Amino acid sequence: MNKKVAAALSGGAALALALTGCSDDSGKQTDEWAKKVCDQVQPEVKKIQEANTSINEASKEKNSSAEVKKTDAAAFQKISGAYKSLADAVDDAGPPPVDDGEKLHSDAVNELRGISKKYAQLRTTVDGLDTKDQAKFAEGLQGVATKLDSLGKSGDKALGKLQSGDVGKAMANQKGCKRPGNSPNV
Repeated sequence: MNKKVAAALSGGAALALALTGCSDDSGKQTDEWAKKVCDQVQPEVKKIQEANTSINEASKEKNSSAEVKKTDAAAFQKISGAYKSLADAVDDAGPPPVDDGEKLHSDAVNELRGISKKYAQLRTTVDGLDTKDQAKFAEGLQGVATKLDSLGKSGDKALGKLQSGDVGKAMANQKGCKRPGNSPNV
């Protein structure tokens, strides 16, 4: 059952990586704005990836329900904090110096904060699961997996808009917003 939780998390991780741009160059002000955001992105993405890894490992091992609960709750708390930090990074940078920058900024900050709150709610849900009854615990994890799947699909419209145009181009050029490894930017 925890494998469904782990699989659903991959969608949420994609939202964190949505702060990567596409290509090319942009104006100096936009580059400076992108640097402010991107300098703070990489550590938060790493935290999200580490939390996802801990859930994946817990789902592969023969852990007790109590161990799975503890691992999942800690991971959701870590992810919640990372999304809050991402929201703070975008908020602290202020609106990007582009047309409709204030709306892009507001939408992205609100979306990231909303995702943070939803992960905190998942932690509360996991904390409340009954580990003494295996069937109830599995049913509860199924509910968490469903919420995670929904969260992963909840939409990265604001982030997509934020990473489009000149802002996206500027972000693509920042080290902190590049995808880890050899995977190409999207």
